[in-house]
Amino acid sequence: MGKDVYNIGIIGFGGMGSYHLELAKGIDVVKFVGSFDIKESRQEKAREMGLKAYNSMEDLLADDAVDIVLIATPNDVHKEIAIQAMEAGKNVVCEKPVTLSSADLKEIIDASDRTGKLFVVHQNRRWDEDFLTMKKIYDENMLGEVFSIESRVHGSRGIPGDWRQEKEYGGGMVFDWGVHILDQALLMVEEKVKKVYATLTYVTNQLVDDGFRAELTFENGLVYTLEVGTSNFISLPRWYMLGNNGTAVIEDWGMDAKVVTARGKNEKDIVPVRTAAGLTKTMAPRRKDNISEQIVPIVHGDIKDFYKNVAANLSGEAEIIVKLPEVMRVMKLMEAIFESAENNKVVDFE
Repeated sequence: MGKDVYNIGIIGFGGMGSYHLELAKGIDVVKFVGSFDIKESRQEKAREMGLKAYNSMEDLLADDAVDIVLIATPNDVHKEIAIQAMEAGKNVVCEKPVTLSSADLKEIIDASDRTGKLFVVHQNRRWDEDFLTMKKIYDENMLGEVFSIESRVHGSRGIPGDWRQEKEYGGGMVFDWGVHILDQALLMVEEKVKKVYATLTYVTNQLVDDGFRAELTFENGLVYTLEVGTSNFISLPRWYMLGNNGTAVIEDWGMDAKVVTARGKNEKDIVPVRTAAGLTKTMAPRRKDNISEQIVPIVHGDIKDFYKNVAANLSGEAEIIVKLPEVMRVMKLMEAIFESAENNKVVDFE
């Protein structure tokens, strides 16, 4: 028998911890009741926001009123806190990256199996609306057979001056953004990944990667390119998808998709275009009467569905959305990216 409301205690009340507090507003099946942080300033902030500030993590874990523990600490201590929380009888929601290795994640999964407690990772960018829009285009075969997908996140401010610059805390863009866009890739394309090739950049520092480019080759031959950059003063489109009968592009977050498809594959009477050094038929544009252009409106998502799903799962009413085998697959792909970049080679996968 489930509960009407599940109480959540936060361990680590920094930026993400307080973000979750805001996220839960308007969700009537979960309630944040308290938190613990090693910094007194954050303890005081929690009190100001109406939470009970526990004197220690052990005090929080010993409180029978807490049903779920949210782990929003630096990434390197996720494993020990998660295992301790589940062994104390708590269900666990964990920020990502969930751990720094697949071996550590395996220990957490074993603890979840052993204790019977829910462990779920907050893969929040499954609800990104640009991703949902592109997935709709892919799922509905709007472009015919898709052979190339490009997913890019570009910025020009370098790495923020927090844990993202610290290797021991899981810093770098593979862990920071790769964990998101890899998860999206595996949700979009259901086939197995056969090959991984990646390069990392160190433009702003030599400690952690400040960007990366990875190519995943799927079993069906589709090549999925993922790229994150923090020194890009002109950004490439967020999404670019190619099929055998069309192209789709989303320029940036919050934008609709533009889709161009062919009305007929055999266009006669191609008019060459003149370039600086000559004529070309190969690159001549299609005639307007030979293509269809449409705007695919952005598909709306609601990140609040994450906590609604957690509560429904604990009540026995729904399957958990973010499944641990999916999280493990992303973790192993990140390891394959590091291996490929370090050895400058293609890595076999799955």
